[in-house]
Amino acid sequence: MSVRTLPLLFLNLGGEMLYILDQRLRAQNIPGDKARRVLNDIISTMFNRKFMEELFKPQELYSKKALRTIYERLAHASIMKLNQASMDKLYDLMTMAFKYQVLLCPRPKDVLLVTFNHLDTIKGFIRDSPTILQQVDETFRQLIEIYGGLSAGEFQLIRQTLLIFFQDLHIRMFNNKGEEVKRIEFKHGGNYVRAPKEGSFELYGDRVLKLGTNMYSANRPVETHMSGSSKNVASWAQESIAPNPLAKEELNFLARLMGGMEIKQPSGPEPGFRLNLFTSDEEEEQAALTRPEELSYEVINIQATQDQQRSEELARIMGEFEITEQPSLSTSKGDDLLAMMDEL
Repeated sequence: MSVRTLPLLFLNLGGEMLYILDQRLRAQNIPGDKARRVLNDIISTMFNRKFMEELFKPQELYSKKALRTIYERLAHASIMKLNQASMDKLYDLMTMAFKYQVLLCPRPKDVLLVTFNHLDTIKGFIRDSPTILQQVDETFRQLIEIYGGLSAGEFQLIRQTLLIFFQDLHIRMFNNKGEEVKRIEFKHGGNYVRAPKEGSFELYGDRVLKLGTNMYSANRPVETHMSGSSKNVASWAQESIAPNPLAKEELNFLARLMGGMEIKQPSGPEPGFRLNLFTSDEEEEQAALTRPEELSYEVINIQATQDQQRSEELARIMGEFEITEQPSLSTSKGDDLLAMMDEL
């Protein structure tokens, strides 16, 4: 397992999330100023300097559930709100898109080009916001500095780590009785296709590879409607409810990341709005009714007026937690932190 995989996973999944949200904001005819504010707020939070510093530290991948919690927080970093069914669908689309891109990379190192394609497109969303643009450019430079000198073998290990992360993530179609009605598969060809020339790994340049570009852009409309009810059978939903010996470390990771996020409080009396990832409210309600029980873990409610206070509280708790070395106290502190996370 590579300890350099997490930043690439986070940035690519985050890029796909922004693509999907941008497409749905346009599909629901959200006013342009509100749509820009939503994307700006999410991107600003996602590329926060302290958050990026924590993210780029060498570390193992943590559970899918912990990573999903981060994306739920990101999706609610502005005036837009998603209900649980739409959040489920958003995460499904994010993971399936990036999994597809990793599988199609001609070379292991091309996963870095996929990341650059995501960041290039993200910069297009914020071209009128120079401060946020500077945050993204700084992340670009970190990627070039850290990953530019890695060997082919190290990139192969990163690709393998990503494939292990995605190996049990599948989306199948079920009817309202829980019976599988459709499974999409494909037969591989076996014809040799010459690999294209290698793309540019500089801050600006021709990436050559199109994987990671926005397939939801206005000139590339993509139908996201799903006939029938979709159940997420991702492996994170199947995780055992038994105590995990790595739970304490995972909570440390999650608290550090969430503590590093600085959510700006909405200024003025502007009301929020709800975004629907489905084609109609009825389809969204039906998806919520047929949601598997194993996915019904307690939802984290984000209160915009308390985000900064909670981030400071998490940071304070983590400071105490890292100082304390006594085994007899670490368990209780882990339990206390878990309880606090449940209350958020």
